[in-house]
Amino acid sequence: MLQLGVNIDHVATLRQARYKAGHEGMTPEPDPVAAAAEVEAAGAHGITVHLREDRRHIQDADVQTLRKTIRTRMNLEMADVPEIVAIAEALKPDEVCIVPERRAEVTTEGGLNVAGKSLPRTIARLRKAGIVVSLFIAPDLKQVRASAAAGAQFIELHTGAYANARNKSLELKRLVAAAELAHELGLRVNAGHGLTYQNVSGIFPVPHLETLNIGHSIVSRAVFVGLRQALTEMLAAMKGYPG
Repeated sequence: MLQLGVNIDHVATLRQARYKAGHEGMTPEPDPVAAAAEVEAAGAHGITVHLREDRRHIQDADVQTLRKTIRTRMNLEMADVPEIVAIAEALKPDEVCIVPERRAEVTTEGGLNVAGKSLPRTIARLRKAGIVVSLFIAPDLKQVRASAAAGAQFIELHTGAYANARNKSLELKRLVAAAELAHELGLRVNAGHGLTYQNVSGIFPVPHLETLNIGHSIVSRAVFVGLRQALTEMLAAMKGYPG
């Protein structure tokens, strides 16, 4: 069964828009920890958070509390930088997904260039700590091969180009080819970025997918129907994946 990991970063984004500092005696809201509990109760298979270097949304205290309270699995998105790697080693989430990160970007743009010299060392450190390691990459065959060579256990295919394309057939072919090669090389395959209620079934031709990590679309829908209903609707939209 295709599983759903829910990215709750945008719940923290809304909180940080109002509660950046101070506010003694007040309870900052909305609480991403409470959001994680809501979507788990509705059937989410995991929770994803991105602890960015600039702490623009998720904060250190959030990941510490989430690690204690998440009942499914915790997927920590992170850049390959010493400070965050050390936090991950101590936190020991179930999985990390190493992503590219730029201060100016609104959201993660594009996939990793896995040829980076530090990645194999970082992957080895995290795996030694008992953490499953995924790399967030574009559906590019060179990046798939490099991910396997670097020692990753998973790749997460960046579906942003597919989501933004008017003619999705070419991007779908790239995703299919990348997933097939990853499977041949012994890599497990997740996917995410830009997936919505309207386009998620369009990636059903991509084989070997285990988990879709989706955040913005679910949080946006929740504004109107609540998190539990938004989660139920996304799970319904994901039904029928052939595997």
